[in-house]
Amino acid sequence: MTRHASGTFEVTLNPLDLNEVGEGETRGRISINKQFRGDLEATSIGEMLSAMTAVKGSAGYVAMERVTGSLHGRSGGFVLQHSGTMNRGEPSLAVIVVPDSGTGELEGISGSLSIDIREGVHHYGLDYVLPGDD
Repeated sequence: MTRHASGTFEVTLNPLDLNEVGEGETRGRISINKQFRGDLEATSIGEMLSAMTAVKGSAGYVAMERVTGSLHGRSGGFVLQHSGTMNRGEPSLAVIVVPDSGTGELEGISGSLSIDIREGVHHYGLDYVLPGDD
């Protein structure tokens, strides 16, 4: 049975150095720290790699983020994998739970997360399945 969790989160982004920098570099590296509230009460740490282009509104990013806390009262953690693009201002984002990354009472979790920013507030929606949920 697919369950749905929702709430808000705060995010702190901090620039990090790239391991190598090329001429005309358009890539960036950023640390991501989040505090989730709502059905998911958790913190996360992660890293994002991004690349800008010469065309305004076009860019891409990938990120991995480790989430630890409780989801609908179940304690544990899991990893989220992000893949996002902007194609001349049109966003596309996929955030999935990495298979077999669940720990504790969240072992075996699968699912996907959506992000919506309204009036400057970050909202999440997590559709997930846990083994044994019927």
